[in-house]
Amino acid sequence: MNKAFTKEDDGGGPERLPDLPISPHPNHVTPRGLAALKARAAALEAEVGRLRAEQETASDLTPLAVAERDLRYVEARVSSAILVTPPEAPERVQFGTTVVVVDEEDREATYTIVGEDEADPEKGLITHVSPLARALLEAEPGDVVDWVKPTGTVALEVLEVRGPE
Repeated sequence: MNKAFTKEDDGGGPERLPDLPISPHPNHVTPRGLAALKARAAALEAEVGRLRAEQETASDLTPLAVAERDLRYVEARVSSAILVTPPEAPERVQFGTTVVVVDEEDREATYTIVGEDEADPEKGLITHVSPLARALLEAEPGDVVDWVKPTGTVALEVLEVRGPE
């Protein structure tokens, strides 16, 4: 068989996993989001170091490959981060602000507009590129915005806009 078609031994290290996809959107982050990314990078660096030390005795190198892949992703996100410090007393919904809304059935909800890596919808942290955030951005208290969802359009009245908590 031609040598060009054979896999050479790379020294016994873990196989490099493909990189995780990076969002095409600008990587806007809040100060809290950037701190979380940096803490995650530090934790992954420590994990990679620990796993490399165990590499000689480990039979499964998959955890090391996963940790290295995750570290590459987080380092890329930290290096591309665009820090946006939200205003202390905002008059309208902006990146990093918290907004309280009420829907047509008088249900209140609170959302904070954050970067993609910080988003956690169950905690009310929504990414700035989500349809909900795009509907809310630039709205002021008293405004009614239309949130277009797959199940239909929901009218939301902005009750309050707050700075970072």
